[in-house]
Amino acid sequence: MLLAEPRGYCAGVDRAVETVEKALEKHGAPIYVRKEIVHNRHVVDTLAERGVVFVDETDEVPVGSVLVFSAHGVSPAVHDAAAARDLHTIDATCPLVTKVHQEAKRFARDDYDILLIGHEGHEEVEGTAGEAPDHVQLVDGPDAVDAVRVRDEAKVIWLSQTTLSVDETMETVDRLRKKFPLLQDPPSDDICYATQNRQVAVKAMAPECDLVIVVGSRNSSNSVRLVEVALGAGAKAAYLVDYAREVDPAWLDGVETIGITSGASVPEILVRGVLDLLADSGYRDVQTVTTANETLVFALPRELRAARR
Repeated sequence: MLLAEPRGYCAGVDRAVETVEKALEKHGAPIYVRKEIVHNRHVVDTLAERGVVFVDETDEVPVGSVLVFSAHGVSPAVHDAAAARDLHTIDATCPLVTKVHQEAKRFARDDYDILLIGHEGHEEVEGTAGEAPDHVQLVDGPDAVDAVRVRDEAKVIWLSQTTLSVDETMETVDRLRKKFPLLQDPPSDDICYATQNRQVAVKAMAPECDLVIVVGSRNSSNSVRLVEVALGAGAKAAYLVDYAREVDPAWLDGVETIGITSGASVPEILVRGVLDLLADSGYRDVQTVTTANETLVFALPRELRAARR
């Protein structure tokens, strides 16, 4: 087995999950969270068992309660709706997502057309677009470029969802630039370091793999992208699983080398479960494929920092 490094939790996910845990310690159950705190079934189920209530919208939260915003970020309208219900809000938005929000606001103030590359309906995209709805236009992949229209081709910039495939995003950018030669790049890379690092690690091991297993949930954009990247980089097969029990024994027929990785919202215990299952099937030689070392840590939201100390 080839084990990708880095894999699993990124700094933004670690911060978001710890935010909910510290809020539980400080305020007691129930704590409300808008949407899933991160896109992982195991994490959400575990927190729900501890008294966390996940809701779709703020109007489901009792007046005056504690509400945590997920790692994916929310629009100003959601902040306003929470304030109207006198909710005590704690913002667990990943700082790298917040950076994209700030970019959207900045370029909207300067009256740019903002082409936001991302997946329609994804919570992060909805939050970012909500910062400047009159200026943001969603571009959902290269095939969406033909439909894009702008007011002034000299004032166009692209931004992106943080969890996309790097290669597909740049293909979209290339097509946008052919249509709008004066298209400007964001001030700094929007696709997060963790998303890029996990894709690079998969690319490094995929050519040697008869099978790649990605541990992650189906609504996790970065996990789904890892499956696509593995196949694109030469893996003969690649599958996404939440738990070890989802591994189909038929996948292992004729397989000599298996690559293992996990999305940025996946706790390591789930990867260990897959490794143990495969060891029982005879795959006991584990080699780590390391392409980066991650040391970044984000501070908790201000109101919870004393709890961390």
